[in-house]
Amino acid sequence: MAHSDWDVVVVGGGAAGLMACLELPAQLKVLLLNKERTPRSASRWAQGGIAAVTHPDDSFASHRDDTLAAGDGLCDRPAVDLLVHEAPRCVERLLELGMAFDRSGQSLSTTLEAAHSHRRVLHAQDRTGGALVDALEREVRCRPGLEQRQGVVALQLWVEAGRCRGLQVLEQGCIHWLAARAVVLATGGGGHLFAHTTNPVQSSGDGLAMAWQAGAQVRDLEFVQFHPTALMLPGAPHFLISEAVRGEGARLIDAHGTSPVAELAGGDLAPRDQVSRALARRMQEQGVDHLWLDLRPIGAEHLQRQFPTILGRCRELGLEPTAAPLPVAPAAHYWMGGVRTDLKAGTTVPGLYAVGELACTGVHGANRLASNSLMECLVFARQLRHIQLESGAPPGCDGPGSGSPQPATAAQEPIPPGPTTLELKARIRNLRELCWQVAGVERRGHALAAALPQLRRERRELEADPCWQEVSHLPKAGRLSVRPAALPALRLLQELHQRLVLAELLIEAALFRVESRGGHFRTDAPAHQPFWQVHSCQTHGAGISTAAVLPAGARAGS
Repeated sequence: MAHSDWDVVVVGGGAAGLMACLELPAQLKVLLLNKERTPRSASRWAQGGIAAVTHPDDSFASHRDDTLAAGDGLCDRPAVDLLVHEAPRCVERLLELGMAFDRSGQSLSTTLEAAHSHRRVLHAQDRTGGALVDALEREVRCRPGLEQRQGVVALQLWVEAGRCRGLQVLEQGCIHWLAARAVVLATGGGGHLFAHTTNPVQSSGDGLAMAWQAGAQVRDLEFVQFHPTALMLPGAPHFLISEAVRGEGARLIDAHGTSPVAELAGGDLAPRDQVSRALARRMQEQGVDHLWLDLRPIGAEHLQRQFPTILGRCRELGLEPTAAPLPVAPAAHYWMGGVRTDLKAGTTVPGLYAVGELACTGVHGANRLASNSLMECLVFARQLRHIQLESGAPPGCDGPGSGSPQPATAAQEPIPPGPTTLELKARIRNLRELCWQVAGVERRGHALAAALPQLRRERRELEADPCWQEVSHLPKAGRLSVRPAALPALRLLQELHQRLVLAELLIEAALFRVESRGGHFRTDAPAHQPFWQVHSCQTHGAGISTAAVLPAGARAGS
């Protein structure tokens, strides 16, 4: 990569990263990095919709109250108020960009989803995320002053004098540093940390691990949403069956035709954490690994019109939803916690910003309201139009392209050989299974306590590896060349480390919160506790702590 000093580097090519690129002030020089060479962001996988008040029978107060109720006492009111009031403006912006929302006549069509009191969820059939990313990508290509690079892996952040100054990247077999006046992380969540997940493999928590290591505070990591209806077919990915099908009449049943959610207020449309636990318990009682979702009450014509992606995917796998129920079970889906941000998407490290699922804005609290997440991506990415950069030119770097090119710090084989790809893949599989067993739908204090020191030991052992040491201590003026044959193992080593960091933080937070609330349920502490109506906060080098939930009118980030 030819070196340049950038005003802003955006890491991540999903909805949040793309919207950030569009909203950053037009005069700024922006570099957009994506670790994938093909579009595989979790945003594209989103079948559900985008929540916004667009009809006269709905109201901001109703959307706010539904969000607060789902968040189970941990939503920050200033963030929620910003979301619900900015959401209609974001819809207008998307329409300007050519987003093809479903319509009913001349009006936007809306759907009811779980825990919403009104039909306020906008869709583009059942591929809303894909349609959104397509619209944003078209516009991003036209932005002046933007360069887009694919297949570039962000390795660590450059923090100097308490400020983020850029980042270290791996690109075309070379590890080096990029200087920037600000870095925006839009790398998505970490749902692939679990053995059963609806997330793509790249949702490994890399941005969160980098931010935490750089000193940014992370918050509420114990709160993970497990989607109740992931397709459970042997040998097939855990394809998500959108909650919208239940909003249109689909029903959950067991093998005897009995509803596992009949006792929940709201039944099939109860909050996701409640539905997931009800399914997990019924599966345990009956000794089975899945239950059933019956789409037939919707009707074949309605299914084909509104859910063609779901129908097509099921038919590819040999299933016919119009003839028989689908096998489903809970799977990790969305992380409510993340890197703490203020109302302008700023983290606790000056010069570092975070948007999308990676960020913990305060909107979701302990449990995300359905279809608020895509809107949160857009609303908080749009806040970057107010970004205030440090005055003057970006910090100089004696690295590649800043002046004359620098030689690699070593020849031929600058990075000592580390673990093999087979060993690293096995360790990642084992870690995912551990996280599912210990920190899945239901958690137990003794299991969490046993897992935490094991994870810390594994992370520290990896950090002592000579290969890891060489990369992590690379001088800002240095470069490392990596032989093509060594690239897969190096990327896996980096990924394993990031997953270990995320797993350690998750389990520490889940052990710390001795109660059950929202997406965090402990069988040894199954009730709410009033004194736990606080955020959990984790910062590198400091003990885990708490912070107050912000009331209406409070200053976010305080």
